[in-house]
Amino acid sequence: MFAVDHIILLSAVLAILGVLASKLSPRFGVPVLVLFLGVGMLAGEDGIGRILFDNVDVAHSIGTFALILILFDGGLQTSKRSIKRAWKPAALLATLGVVGTATITGIAAMYILNLPLYMGLLLGAIVGSTDAAAVFSVLRNAGITIPAKIKATLELESASNDPMAIFLTVGLITLIKDSSTQPIELASLFVSQMGVGALVGAGIGGGGMDF
Repeated sequence: MFAVDHIILLSAVLAILGVLASKLSPRFGVPVLVLFLGVGMLAGEDGIGRILFDNVDVAHSIGTFALILILFDGGLQTSKRSIKRAWKPAALLATLGVVGTATITGIAAMYILNLPLYMGLLLGAIVGSTDAAAVFSVLRNAGITIPAKIKATLELESASNDPMAIFLTVGLITLIKDSSTQPIELASLFVSQMGVGALVGAGIGGGGMDF
């Protein structure tokens, strides 16, 4: 086979496995994202798929593009009424909540896995944010009905906690690579990324609501 034939075949197999995972998720009560991760691990070079891939730049580009689509889709599916109802608790959970979760998880990882402080906190930052689809999937499979305000809070928080998790991840990677990094530099990064991003997003989103 030509190289392109291999790529098409592997893509088709992975797509079929992804569909099967989405169908099996409700039966096992496991979020479909966990099954997707399992498929990816099995397809990797240490799994049965033996797919060799170590291009960091391509992985970063694909991940960034996927994150943009996820956040964009989450924003479109979140109603203006839900935002007005739950933006205060959701904003608190999406910022301080993520920091608290990352800190607790990071300290636990540091002691359990015997990692340096920054490495443990980095692991906590990576897993510190939640995903609305995974949360609602678990609740739905368990047959749990939650009040509308709590549902709106979870939905809005899950759609807006990624920026804080990304900032913590980038900041900790910066500290690990260069321990001489000053707090003022991270504060400047926070203002430029979160502040400017929030203003641009609010401006574009507010303008879009007028049409």
